Amino acid sequence: MTGQIGATPIDTRQSERKVILASSLGTVFEWYDFYLYGLLATVISAQFFSGVNETTGFIFALAAFAAGFAVRPFGAIFFGRIGDLVGRKNTFLVTMGLMGASTFLVGILPSYASIGVAAPILLVVLRLLQGLALGGEYGGAATYVAEHAPEGKRGLFTSFIQTTATLGLFAALGVVITIRTLIGEEAFADWGWRIPFLISIILLGVSLWIRMQLNESPVFQKMKDEGTTSKAPLTEAFGRWGNLKWVIIALFGAVAGQAVVWYTGQFYALFFLEKTLKVDGATANILIAIALALGTPFFILFGWLSDKIGRKPIILAGCALAALTYFPAFQMLTSAANPAMAKAQQNAAVIMAADPDTCAFQFDPIGRNKFQSTGCDIIKSTLAKAGASYTAFTRERITGDPARVRIGSRVLAAPDPWRLAEEDRAGAIAAFRVQLEQALTDAGYPAKADPAQINKPLVVAILFYLVLLVTMVYGPIAALLVELFPSRIRYTAMSLPYHIGNGWFGGFLPTTAFAMVAATGNIYYGLWYPVVVAVITLVIGLFFLPETFRRKIHD
Repeated sequence: MTGQIGATPIDTRQSERKVILASSLGTVFEWYDFYLYGLLATVISAQFFSGVNETTGFIFALAAFAAGFAVRPFGAIFFGRIGDLVGRKNTFLVTMGLMGASTFLVGILPSYASIGVAAPILLVVLRLLQGLALGGEYGGAATYVAEHAPEGKRGLFTSFIQTTATLGLFAALGVVITIRTLIGEEAFADWGWRIPFLISIILLGVSLWIRMQLNESPVFQKMKDEGTTSKAPLTEAFGRWGNLKWVIIALFGAVAGQAVVWYTGQFYALFFLEKTLKVDGATANILIAIALALGTPFFILFGWLSDKIGRKPIILAGCALAALTYFPAFQMLTSAANPAMAKAQQNAAVIMAADPDTCAFQFDPIGRNKFQSTGCDIIKSTLAKAGASYTAFTRERITGDPARVRIGSRVLAAPDPWRLAEEDRAGAIAAFRVQLEQALTDAGYPAKADPAQINKPLVVAILFYLVLLVTMVYGPIAALLVELFPSRIRYTAMSLPYHIGNGWFGGFLPTTAFAMVAATGNIYYGLWYPVVVAVITLVIGLFFLPETFRRKIHD
């Protein structure tokens, strides 16, 4: 290692490469495990949440995806404490084993059709275990690599760890695309989706073997030999204002913005293509895989650049660009991926008018509401299923008037189920849904995106831009967090803000954004969530976040 007596420059470089490769490769496999669920949210919705209406089922599937993120801060606290007490290496060996086992079990979990409500419950439990494991993994890997890095190269060294999330996603995309292509969409939706989860057991074995070849971090080993390790890392990190204030500043002045930019660029964009723009799953996966392949080297570029000009300006510039460009970027994405939908939205706007007291929020936590008790609900649920963006006018309607929807120049009045005889309700609702769907079709709203009409180069270019913003905010973040905190509590202190930011602000983004879309009818309304958070981070980061790239960390 650097500074080791008798070590030649070649030995040092080889040792550094081994540390980076082993830490990064192991973390790639963990992200592969974690991201499989996000990529297959639509399929998993059908397998495990088939007992609810379609819109609620998809939001439930995203909520189960987010459940793994919800517990990440608790994993950070639990495993971070262990990492500061007993060492970096052994801690992330345990987290890797827990992650791999949980992923494999998802692959053999019975579906809702087989065991009923027990299926989604067990799925959420496994997602929670994955989240706990990942909560302990990232801080350990980032700290381990940073503590091996020579001065002036921490941004570069830790940027390889930052690529692992995207590489893990890319690996998961590659496996999913390959299996979908080999067995076909029908077989994949039925049973083939399990294969990517099952083969993770092989990756687990390889990852554990690689990680076991590593030695302990020299910084931690030095503290252990000198007896200076923290005896109470939780109390020291969060019970003393001198450290706690930097945890808070790191969260709101850097990580929260980084998280929403990351999950918008890599996950929400994928869900938006598939769920809202009706691009088939295989095509959406391929397009974002290309964008990720093009964008991944920029993690390293921005990590290296942060060693030269600082971490703060790059991260905050990424947040600023995201806030300024998300709305036009996603509008361009609509025009490029589903031009028929974009044209229909322009030429035949959908406008709904109804008594506001009859309009429910289009998400049912019980999972049994079909949203057909009022005319307003019937219209909104049908439009949500069709992915049609609409404007709702509720204040101008007189209480008691029937709910109406205008598509271009055509106006349809929804039935009021409570006015109908019980035996006539189902037929009237079904007939209106068919009528509304036909009106959308006649106005040019497509049921699916036409593959021949997708401007694939432009879609890839837009997705690449979104990924580029991800590389700006994410490439330097590990080095910044490591440098903010002293060695005694580094694993614990840096892990918590990272996982609150990425687990809560980022992990809940798809669920929150799609719920916002379902509530308002505007397919772009969910973008307000990442835009507002990015602006908050930009303001707090400008005034309170220190620059850290010249700090010494081997204390």
